[in-house]
Amino acid sequence: MSRGSKGRRPGTGSARAEILDAARTAFAEHGYEGTTLRAIACAAGVDASLIHHFFGPKEEVFLAAIGPAPRLAPPQPGAPGEAAERILRSCLDQWESPEHRAPVLAVVRSTVSHAQAAARLRHFVATELHGTLARTRPGPDPAVRATLVGSQLIGLMMARHVVPMEPLASADRDTVVRLLAPALGRCLNTSPDR
Repeated sequence: MSRGSKGRRPGTGSARAEILDAARTAFAEHGYEGTTLRAIACAAGVDASLIHHFFGPKEEVFLAAIGPAPRLAPPQPGAPGEAAERILRSCLDQWESPEHRAPVLAVVRSTVSHAQAAARLRHFVATELHGTLARTRPGPDPAVRATLVGSQLIGLMMARHVVPMEPLASADRDTVVRLLAPALGRCLNTSPDR
């Protein structure tokens, strides 16, 4: 571009990172269907062709923006309530950290309309939660118990961050943990008399 020309700046060394930042924000706010490459390019201040150059089609931009699946804290044995609190705090740590929040929101917002996002969420429940339960809370129906815990966590994410429902959306984390961990603990408990 000449000194006097107007329009988008050409790609720079930081353009790839700026595109990813803009994509994370757009997918987190609008989901997969509601995000366009043109909107990402505009937010990043680049030409849309640069997105294709770095990433290819929208699907690849989405996968690059959400990055690897989140990981829970390493499992440790303990009472059901303690294990539930550790799982819940680990999820809240990730959802509410600037580094992980946008990718997690992007996946949750996109699950209804995008197969890869739905697969990512199922994978998290199947591997992270089921794996954690299998190692720390052996007993009957581990997959069902993991899915029950996952459904509670997804519901919490929706009500706290995707479709904010007050007073839950602004409740402090300790209050959320105090009120929800016992319910998750019941899902983790394998003893029929408790």
